[in-house]
Amino acid sequence: MREGSELTLSPGQVPFRAWRRILREGPRLTLAPGSREQVEACRRTVVDLIATGRPLYGVNTGFGRLASVRIPDAQLGDLQTNLILSHAAGTGELLPDGVVRLILAMKATALAQGYSGVRWTVVEALMALVNAGVFPCVPSKGSVGASGDLAPLAHIGVALLGLGEVRHGGRIMPAADGLAIAGLSPLTLEAKEGVALINGTQVSTALALSGLFLAEDIFRTALVTGAMAVEAALGNDTPFDPRIHAVRRHAAQIDVAAAYRALLARSPLREANRDRLKVQDPYCLRCQPQVMGACLTNLRHAAEVLATEANSVSDNPLVFMDESEILSGGNFHAEPVAFAADIIALTLCEIGSISERRQAMLVDASLSGLPAFLTTEPGLNSGFMLAQVTAAALTAENKMLAHPASVDSIPTSANQEDHVSMATHGAYRLGQMSENAMTIVALEWLTAAQGLDFYAPAKPAAPIAEAHRRLRAEVPHYDRDRFMAPDIATATRLVGQGAVDGVLPPELASIDPAL
Repeated sequence: MREGSELTLSPGQVPFRAWRRILREGPRLTLAPGSREQVEACRRTVVDLIATGRPLYGVNTGFGRLASVRIPDAQLGDLQTNLILSHAAGTGELLPDGVVRLILAMKATALAQGYSGVRWTVVEALMALVNAGVFPCVPSKGSVGASGDLAPLAHIGVALLGLGEVRHGGRIMPAADGLAIAGLSPLTLEAKEGVALINGTQVSTALALSGLFLAEDIFRTALVTGAMAVEAALGNDTPFDPRIHAVRRHAAQIDVAAAYRALLARSPLREANRDRLKVQDPYCLRCQPQVMGACLTNLRHAAEVLATEANSVSDNPLVFMDESEILSGGNFHAEPVAFAADIIALTLCEIGSISERRQAMLVDASLSGLPAFLTTEPGLNSGFMLAQVTAAALTAENKMLAHPASVDSIPTSANQEDHVSMATHGAYRLGQMSENAMTIVALEWLTAAQGLDFYAPAKPAAPIAEAHRRLRAEVPHYDRDRFMAPDIATATRLVGQGAVDGVLPPELASIDPAL
C-alpha cells in the first residue's frame, strides 16, 4: 500500500485501513507485481482440467440442485453467461458508489489470489471500473448470504457484459456506455468465470465494513459527548480511576477509561464545584467505561473478522494449482459476516441507548441540578423536552433493528442451499442504524453543550471546551424556543464530518485489529 492518491493492493494482504480509504476516498488502485502471473497460472490449470473431460462443478456442470447436469464443452461460455443473466434478480434501492467501489476492489483482489480460475482480463476489467469511477447499479436486496451474494454480484457481472446500467459521476447510463468510459468492451465470459464473479461474500462484507466504519466514528464521538455530559451534570470522575478497571481486566474497558480520563482531566468547572459532586452518579455516567468498553470489544472483534473476510477467497469451486484439483466447498457461506454485522448492530443500539439516558438525565432538573429541560423560562419555553423524545424514538427504532439477522434461515434452491446466513440484509440495516445512532449522539452534543452554558464563565476540561466551541461555531445557545430541527440537522452533519471525533486523540480507544 502506498500513501497518497494511489494504493497498491497485495491480494490477500490488504491492510484494514486501506478498505476504509477505498470506501470513502476512492484512491486509484493497482495490484501488486506478481498478481497477473498467479491468475494466469491458475487459468491454465482450469483449461487443462476441462480437457480431461472430468465433471467439474460450476465449470462443465449446472449449479445448485442442477449440479448433476453435464454441459457440453461448446456451451461452457453460454453456461456462464446464462448464470449471470438469470441470477441478476436483485431489487430495492441501489447501493451507494463507495460501497460498490469497495465490492469491486474486494472481488478483484480475491480473484487475483489465483484460486478462482478466471482470465486476467476479468480482473483488469474490475480494476478499470474502479479507477474510472464507473459503478454498476447494484440493488440492495435479493441476497440471503449463501451461496455468496449471488444476486447483487450478478448485477456487476451483467454490467461487465455490457448490459444493465452503471453510474458515473452521479449519472445513471447504459452499461455499454460506462464500459466505454472505462476503456472496456463488453466481456465474453469463458468457462468458470461467471460463477467466480457471482460467488463470494464481497457485498455483505463491504456493507458490514461500511457499517463498522460508521460505528467507529459514532463510538468515538459518543466518548466525547459522554464526557461532556459528565461535565454538564457535575459528575464525579472517580469511576474512571484506572485501579477500578485494572481489576476487571477487560482491555477495552481499560482503554475506554483512559480516554475518559484524557477528556476530563484538569476541569476547572468540576474543581470549582467539588462540594457539589455526588458520591454516586447514575449508571449512564459512572458505568460508561464498562458499557463503552464492551462496545469497543465488540467493534474490535468485528474489525478482526471483517479484515480477514475482506482478504479471503470466498467463491466456489476453488482451483488448487499444485494438486491440479478443483474442489467444491462452502467458503461462500457468510456466517462470519452475519455474526459480525449482528455484533455491530447490538453495539450501535447500546451506544445510542446509554446516550439517550444521559440526555434524559440532563433535562431532568431533579437529577442534573440544571434548569428543567435546559431552559431559563420553563413553561413558557419547552427547551430540550422534544429533543430527548426524538432521541428516545430513534433509540427504540434501533432496538427493533438490532434483532439478530443471523438467527434466521430460509432454504433456497429446492433445498440444496438449505441453511443460509442472511448476512447481506444484516449488514445493510447497519446504514439506517448508524444514521439513527449518529443523530442520537448529535442530540447529546446539543444537550450537554446547553447544560454547560449555564455554568459560564466557568470552563470545562480543555477537550470538552473544544468540543463545545466547535458546536457553538455553528449552533448558538438555545436562549428561548426556536425551530429546533435545523439545529439537530447541523449537529448531525458535524458529527458525520468528524467534528467531535477529532477532539479525542486517534491512538485512544482504536478499533484497529492487529494484523
